[in-house]
Amino acid sequence: MSTVPTAPEATDAPTPTAAPTPACAPPPTAAPTPAVARTLADAPPVAATPTLGDAPTPTCAPTPAVAPTPRLRRPGLRSGPGRRPRLRRLARLAAPLLLALLTVPLATAAHHVRPAPYGDRFTLHARVEGDSVPYVTGRAVRARDADSGRAHWTYTRPGRRPLALLPARGHALALWDDGLVTDTARGAVRWHRAIPASAPWLASPAARGGTGVLRLLDPAARMLAVVTPQRVAAYRVADGDLRWTLPAREGCAFDPARSVRRHGVLLLAQPCRAGATPWTAQLVAVDGLGRVTPRRTPLGNELPGSAGKPVARPR
Repeated sequence: MSTVPTAPEATDAPTPTAAPTPACAPPPTAAPTPAVARTLADAPPVAATPTLGDAPTPTCAPTPAVAPTPRLRRPGLRSGPGRRPRLRRLARLAAPLLLALLTVPLATAAHHVRPAPYGDRFTLHARVEGDSVPYVTGRAVRARDADSGRAHWTYTRPGRRPLALLPARGHALALWDDGLVTDTARGAVRWHRAIPASAPWLASPAARGGTGVLRLLDPAARMLAVVTPQRVAAYRVADGDLRWTLPAREGCAFDPARSVRRHGVLLLAQPCRAGATPWTAQLVAVDGLGRVTPRRTPLGNELPGSAGKPVARPR
C-alpha cells in the first residue's frame, strides 16, 4: 500500500502577519500545496467533496453601535422627560409679556406725538375756586379769575380764530371761523360741534362776524341755539347733545343778526323772497323745546336719569 505524503504541518512554517480584512469581505481562497497536487493522480478515488467556491459566504456581523457620550449636566438643573415641555410652556407664556413690555414705550410715544382733537391747545394756568370771566383776545379764548384777575386758562386752535363768545353760567361757548362750536367749562374743553357747510358763509360779509349765531334759549342757560341761514340747531349745554333742529322754510332764510328775546322766547327773523310767503310767516318763535306752536307736545331736554330734576352743572 502506497503512502500518500502529506504536507508539512502549518505549525512548522512561520506565520506571516495578515493585513486587516475589510468589513464584510469574504475570506481568500487558498491555493493547493504543490506536493498534494503531484500525488492526486496516484491517490484512490474518493467521494466528491464540496469545493471552496461552493461554500456559503459568511454573513458579516453587524457593526456594534457606539454608545452616545453622556451630556454633562450643570448642578441644580432638573433633567427628565418633563423638562423640555415645561420650558416650552414658559417660553409661550413669556413671549406675550415681552411683546407687551416692548409695546408700552411705543404706545406712550405715539400718544405724545398724536395731535389733539380739532387742533385744541388748552393751557390751565391756575386753579380758581370761584367764577372766571372768559373773553376773546386775538386768536385765543382766555379766562381770568373774577376776584383776583389772574389768568385762569387759555384756549387756542392753531390756524383758527374765534369769531364770537357767549358766556353761560360757568361755560364759555365759542364760535370759530371754520364753523366749529366749542364749550370750555371748569378748566377743560368739554365738547365740540360742527356747523355743516358754514365756513364759507362765516367768511362772507353777510355773516357779520358771526353776530347772533349763538343764542341762549332759556334763562337758566341750559339750551343753546346755533342760528344759520339754513337752519336752527339746539344743543344741551351740559353735554352738547343735539336736541332738535328747525330748517328754514322753502324760499326763506334765517337772519341770525335779527333776533330778540321776549319772556323766555327767542324771536327769529326769517325773510323770504318777495311774494313767497306772507309777512306773518317771516317771524319764528322758538324756545328750549323747539318751535312755539299751539297744542305742541315736545320732548324734554333733561339729562338721562334726571327727569324732572334741574340739570346739574358740570364739574
